[in-house]
Amino acid sequence: MDQIKIGKFISENRKKQFLTQEQLAERLNISKNAVSKWERGLNLPDVSIMQDLCNVLHISLNELFIGEKIDDNEYKKVADNNLLEALENSSFTLKEKIAFFKKKWRKENRFKIVFSFMVWCALGIALKSQNVDHALIGAVSGLLSVLFYAVLYNNMMIYVENNAYKK
Repeated sequence: MDQIKIGKFISENRKKQFLTQEQLAERLNISKNAVSKWERGLNLPDVSIMQDLCNVLHISLNELFIGEKIDDNEYKKVADNNLLEALENSSFTLKEKIAFFKKKWRKENRFKIVFSFMVWCALGIALKSQNVDHALIGAVSGLLSVLFYAVLYNNMMIYVENNAYKK
């Protein structure tokens, strides 16, 4: 999408409706600065208000996306191209989705991770205070580390699968 072209198109159509930037902003419940940024090609309108913007300016979404009026003969072709471009630009790859949900899980489960580490440390200290052999402490700590890691990692992957592979 050509933001500058779209911005000029918004400006032209706003003026055809005899609206100021401030009046358009009021109708859309946004700031005047947002409209100014669109018209200068710095930003695009938020998806949540695009339909309302088009209604106010008496244009279609497809016309907004390409920044110009569309002839009836060209409408289907332009609509198909806009749909393909939107899908191409907005879809995450599976790898990106997995990375996103892993990060989200870690953020949501920080307490579990910290608590597991604290239990691991407390067990090591408790065993050491009981004069247990260092080799046994190392073995128990190692096994406990593997167990905590496996359980937490398994929980994370279940979360990722449930979210990343949703249709």
